Amino acid sequence: MLELQDIFAQHGKTYRLNHSLLLNQVKVMRAIENCRTSALGGHTDECDECGFIRISYNSCRNRHCPKCQTLNKERWIEARKDDLLNVGYFHVVFTVPDTLNPVAYQNQTVVYNILFKAAAETLSELAADKKYLGAQIGFTEILHTWGQNLMYHPHIHCIVPGGGLNSCGKWVNSRKKFFIPVKVLSRKFRGKFLYYLKQAKLEFYSLISYLQDDGMFNNFISSLYQKEWIVYCKPPFKNAGCVVEYLGRYTHRVAISNSRILKLEDGVVTFKWRDYKDNNKQKNMNLTADEFIRRFLIHVLPNGFTKIRHYGLLSPRNKATKLKLCKKLTNTSINDKPKVKLSTLDFLKKLTGRDFSICPCCGIGHLSRASPGKM
Repeated sequence: MLELQDIFAQHGKTYRLNHSLLLNQVKVMRAIENCRTSALGGHTDECDECGFIRISYNSCRNRHCPKCQTLNKERWIEARKDDLLNVGYFHVVFTVPDTLNPVAYQNQTVVYNILFKAAAETLSELAADKKYLGAQIGFTEILHTWGQNLMYHPHIHCIVPGGGLNSCGKWVNSRKKFFIPVKVLSRKFRGKFLYYLKQAKLEFYSLISYLQDDGMFNNFISSLYQKEWIVYCKPPFKNAGCVVEYLGRYTHRVAISNSRILKLEDGVVTFKWRDYKDNNKQKNMNLTADEFIRRFLIHVLPNGFTKIRHYGLLSPRNKATKLKLCKKLTNTSINDKPKVKLSTLDFLKKLTGRDFSICPCCGIGHLSRASPGKM
């Protein structure tokens, strides 16, 4: 199966020679190119029954690598299961107008943090309003910066339990449809985002260098106030199990998975994508390797940037107190046993039911780390 690694292996060096890249983009490219190859080292496992030897190379563990996210995703989901409440959940998405894209890309850390802050305050403040719910809610926010065609499209996904804790310490259920009208969410989010953007220290160069002029910047902000910002709420999940499955699809997703890449021929990459503007039809897109790599790299996050954040009842400081109370009030089972981190092999066995330590050659013996001399 063709992988992102193969495209980087064939065209990455030429791309780096011909383009000026940020250091974090270069690091991501090299990590993916070297993932599970001898460049990162490895170890050998030997069967204690038949002597079969298997070489395993180390993973790059980069969060942008399609091969390295599956296990991280499953571990993260396992940790989140204890935070789920026995209520309905909603998926809310906050987007910004595409005219903001150049500003966001040139000021990624600043603008992404504003995205998180504006979305969180919008949800929290409107939920606290008695007109809508009159309660404190909890939610998880996840940053994505891409669309299906790999173009730049920063937006925030929010997974929100359908209810919250009121000032009397009682659980308040939301309406069956989301408790805050999307138009109200949109207007408040727009106001908050643009307020914080006006206060921020931003840099403008190249095609948007004209925004360095205060008058031009104010006109730009005014034009954004005139636009309708898109916020939408998807239907509630059927049960907590669906929430976990859904979280897995969004939390550790990278710009493109290997399963979507179809072929690489004559310097052209073909991949699958869904055209949401055309009734969600699945189509194939052809891009030159240069353009494909460019589109992938614009989604590399700043070093150390946290793209998954928890708020309100789900924030770390409230989990041991308010979230525990919410579990009691919603008849959610409480697991007070301390979590034991399983080894990779034990965790895979728990997930799949397969014992990956059993020798694939004889099917009887078990593989264990061989002495260094056999590598």
